[in-house]
Amino acid sequence: MKRTLFLFNILLFCYLTAFSQKPGSKEIIYAGTFTNKGSKGLYILNFDRAQGKLTEIATVAGGQSPNYLDLHPNGKYLYAVYNEGAIPAPNQEGSVMAYQINPQTGLLTKLNEQTTGGRGPAHIAVDPKGRFVYISNYGAGNLSVYPIKPDGSLGQLADLKQHEGFSINPNRQKEPHVHQAVPSADGKFIYVSDLGIDKIMIYAVDAKTGKLSPAPTPFAQTKPGSGPRHLVIHPNGNFAYSAAELNNTVAAYKVNKATGALTALESISMLPQDFTGTSSAADIHFSPDGKFLYASNRGHDSLVIYAVDAKTGKLTLVGFEPTRGKHPRNFFVDKKGDYLFVANRDDNNVVVFKRDLKTGKLTYSGVEAQIPTVVCVQQLFLK
Repeated sequence: MKRTLFLFNILLFCYLTAFSQKPGSKEIIYAGTFTNKGSKGLYILNFDRAQGKLTEIATVAGGQSPNYLDLHPNGKYLYAVYNEGAIPAPNQEGSVMAYQINPQTGLLTKLNEQTTGGRGPAHIAVDPKGRFVYISNYGAGNLSVYPIKPDGSLGQLADLKQHEGFSINPNRQKEPHVHQAVPSADGKFIYVSDLGIDKIMIYAVDAKTGKLSPAPTPFAQTKPGSGPRHLVIHPNGNFAYSAAELNNTVAAYKVNKATGALTALESISMLPQDFTGTSSAADIHFSPDGKFLYASNRGHDSLVIYAVDAKTGKLTLVGFEPTRGKHPRNFFVDKKGDYLFVANRDDNNVVVFKRDLKTGKLTYSGVEAQIPTVVCVQQLFLK
């Protein structure tokens, strides 16, 4: 009996040693999807960088197409926009759901749900101070603001900005299409990319109420027909870069931190010179050190890599990396800088690339996860 108990304790010790992780070492990947082709909803995965494995843990149902996700800066809450929520919404509005994150497992518990204030939500961004969420409603052409309560749930609608206008592309720009909103690092301004009117709208944020007012320079006019989709601000706060969907370019801007204004610097193609097919820009992100900029091409199905001059904001082409899947709608650069994760919608996979910290170049890691119609990925390190 004693020998059996001794062997049991040894086995238990080995099991706990093998499967325990140091504090802060467990990595969770949240994946948003379109649910019209077999997806179960919002996927939760574990990334084991020591073993090079990406494993599905659970899925969360409760609405149609949780297509974009963002995390609270304290890592305790996740927010997702759904094309349709669990609660019927008026006028075909989408839904935004707030989830509490289990600090040990990364699993999600729903806190509450609000309508998004418009049709076709395409993006959600959390204020860097954790005060508000900003929802870009592509179909309605508007931006909604919700306050975040102390418990992580969402309060009542704080503001709604309806855009007006059109541009020159008769198929895509007959009306406003708000695609993304990005706050400045200090949360004082928010930059709203409107594909339909070829403008990046700039709003000042009331820190107490979340209400938005036009900044002193209320917008940056982009090239007619370019269709600004996603924007990213350099870690030093001095420059911003816009991925224009319709003409597949990156436009660089100088940022005035005091007024929020954007001054155009250059616009360059995201495609190889010899490319003759059809392609459109999707997502854009920096490496953690700000030395490299990455952007995704749908059609060419690649990531373009640029080196960034932190003093001038100028970009230098480093190269291209095939995404090993069609329609790379979204991606993120690992917070530690070692990896890059791509969500390829049309090939239903999340692909992991290793990153060279010195050159910025990418190498296929061999690690993938199969997720139906995956369109968004977010990373969380559990404490």
